[in-house]
Amino acid sequence: MKTNRQYANGSKGNRGIAMGFTPLVFYCLFLVSLLSCSACKIYKFKDVSIPPEVKTVRIQYIENKARFVNPQLSPQLTDKLRQKVNNQTRLTQIQGDDAHYDIKCEITGYDVTTAGISQQQAATNRLVVTVNVVFKNRLDEKKNFEAPVSRNFDFSANLSLDQAQAQLTPTIIQNMVDEIFNRIFSNW
Repeated sequence: MKTNRQYANGSKGNRGIAMGFTPLVFYCLFLVSLLSCSACKIYKFKDVSIPPEVKTVRIQYIENKARFVNPQLSPQLTDKLRQKVNNQTRLTQIQGDDAHYDIKCEITGYDVTTAGISQQQAATNRLVVTVNVVFKNRLDEKKNFEAPVSRNFDFSANLSLDQAQAQLTPTIIQNMVDEIFNRIFSNW
């Protein structure tokens, strides 16, 4: 038997109902949150859709043609992109000109600008890294494209460029590889 009680806010009735949480509402909220979490799988990159006839990919060495050259960037970007394609697609990497997908990238920009000023001095600098991506699909030439991919990386103006690079290089590599991969395999 339910009893009506007087609460501090002046309402009467069952406390669960007064707060708006019945077991049915709680169950519905739980179900909605569970479904929304499972829906997130749509965006995982392990579920990249590649036509079944595409079997091979060639990822050419990423050349650095920027005005300022970070010597670690080219080899690390190339290696990490190859690893990501190997781990997250079923494609076999080959070095021949007959690969179904041919990926060629060049680092075209590696520029530092001032991003923030405090008390009439630079407080934050921004490193802008740009990679030009050339994608060739030998089985469907309508899917070929060439496009720049760019990311900004902010760092304290108190750091020299060498210090900033030491801190930022792992982040630059990861973010640029993700951007290139998404541009090629996710059509973003």
